[in-house]
Amino acid sequence: MSRRSMLKAAGAATGAVGIGIGTGLTAAPASAAGTAFAHPGMLHTTADLKRMAAKVKAGAAPYTAGFAKLTANRHAQSGWRPNPQEIISRGAGGPQNYAILYHDIHAAYQNALRWHITGESAHADTAVAILNAWSGKLTALHGSADRFLAAGIYGYQFANAAELVRDHDDFDLGRFQKMMLDVFAPLSEDFLKNHNGAVITNYWTNWDLTAMACVLAVGILCDDQKKVDTAVEYFKHGAGLGSVKNAIPVVHDDGLAEWLEAGRDQGHALLGVGLMGTFCEMAWNQGIDLYGYDDSRFLKGAQYVAKWNLGERVPFKPNTRGKGAINGWSGSETVTQAAGVDPNMMRPVWAMIANHYTKRRGLSATYLTRIAAKAAPEGGGGDYGPNSGGFDQLGFGTLAFSRDKATAAEVAASPSKAAAPKSGTSGSSGSSGSSKSSAEASSGGASAQGGRSDEDLASTGASDLPLWTAATGVTAVAGGLLLLRRRGQARRDAE
Repeated sequence: MSRRSMLKAAGAATGAVGIGIGTGLTAAPASAAGTAFAHPGMLHTTADLKRMAAKVKAGAAPYTAGFAKLTANRHAQSGWRPNPQEIISRGAGGPQNYAILYHDIHAAYQNALRWHITGESAHADTAVAILNAWSGKLTALHGSADRFLAAGIYGYQFANAAELVRDHDDFDLGRFQKMMLDVFAPLSEDFLKNHNGAVITNYWTNWDLTAMACVLAVGILCDDQKKVDTAVEYFKHGAGLGSVKNAIPVVHDDGLAEWLEAGRDQGHALLGVGLMGTFCEMAWNQGIDLYGYDDSRFLKGAQYVAKWNLGERVPFKPNTRGKGAINGWSGSETVTQAAGVDPNMMRPVWAMIANHYTKRRGLSATYLTRIAAKAAPEGGGGDYGPNSGGFDQLGFGTLAFSRDKATAAEVAASPSKAAAPKSGTSGSSGSSGSSKSSAEASSGGASAQGGRSDEDLASTGASDLPLWTAATGVTAVAGGLLLLRRRGQARRDAE
């Protein structure tokens, strides 16, 4: 056993602290002060990985179907060879080479996950080789405002891949941590503080959420409590549209809570709910219950998005957001109804959220249950089209997050974490009395991009041309995404 493995085992031995939670909706996790972070402790814990391996070995459903999606993905093959770059660019003004990065990240993650399930060392070796190659070469992320999306999305994903192999003897953890601290985290921290020089509501919800996910993931990877506190504090009280009460601004009488980007379009609403679920899951695995924060506001928002994506009517309260640059152009945009949906559009975001609320916490979530069943078995990067939007989630939720229904005692237990929050921010899920850590910028805030009224609507995949074809293997899901993008392009062309 390596020295890092021994340290991890010693930390995990501290165990979880159980608490009584009443309704089970807003209880704060409890954990002992002064111990180390839990590792692995982002999207997957040791218990999760052991569950996947055991269920696949036993041939249990739905794990076998989820595992088949993994093994069939071209990124999950041990023959994958990395293509590291010194500079990655996303957005106008650069070579647009960011696809090289996200393909390699998903290959590292998928091979690492496959290693944990099968024990086949070739997959671990491949994942480690990819991660080491990039940490030995990448120095910067460039581009337009989209560079912040690159930092956020690929930052949290890179960190999750590394977390799965952090104890492998050949993995250069220190060098990888340095890359994350020098290249990815500063951009995400700067965005949460300065928003690219724009007014605070200029950028839609998913922009904040990508940055929040990166800061949290890097904080966990690097055992940096300040970064974790910053991300959690922003989730609770951030001024931008990614904080939970701004992303989900209205709780309706029917118990559903309006998702802000439902007034924008379906694709970005799905992206956002997946990112918030990812954020809550990573926090949960460090003993921080954000799933239950503010009377389970995220549950109500996720139920809303699920019902809407199932093609059913949802209430919508019109809202207006300010747009523009500080000391520059300004404007506003009002949305009055939920956007139309294509029932064939699917992203691999539902299994994680549905299993938390219905299996881990024992709650009823009809719409989440229905849409998770519709989405199963969930694939990952490479299974949802060739553009960047198909790589925004790590995926494989049917395999990774399916779980047996918790017993009453398990429902009443706190999240398992070897690490203890060192501030009030991480230690409370249901109260507003948390520390006021703020993101610290490592670079100066640039001016908001562009002068046209719609240029703040830059989105994941916005710079990609639709590449869907009638080639073999393109599914109805791809057709649905193409339809939405064509409609969006038609609207832009008409403006």
